[in-house]
Amino acid sequence: MSQTVYGRIVNYRIGLKAQASRECLIEFETIDSASLAGRLVGQKVMWKKGNNKFVGKIMGAHGRNGMVRVKFTHGVPGQAIGTIVELLS
Repeated sequence: MSQTVYGRIVNYRIGLKAQASRECLIEFETIDSASLAGRLVGQKVMWKKGNNKFVGKIMGAHGRNGMVRVKFTHGVPGQAIGTIVELLS
């Protein structure tokens, strides 16, 4: 029996002059180090809003505190920031 893991979209991945709406920074509730975040690379996450589902792939760790970078197939809307995503196994 596997436990469902949830995370929260913190922000888009941003640079000095542009933001990438397809890439988001996600913080998971049980992941608190870069080594644990590195184990999630390659797994998929899903954000749901009504009938819309956005699926993304974890591309790598972001920083040392367990945050990860996720690249979605389509750009996630601004309403997604601060909402919950589900880790698909």
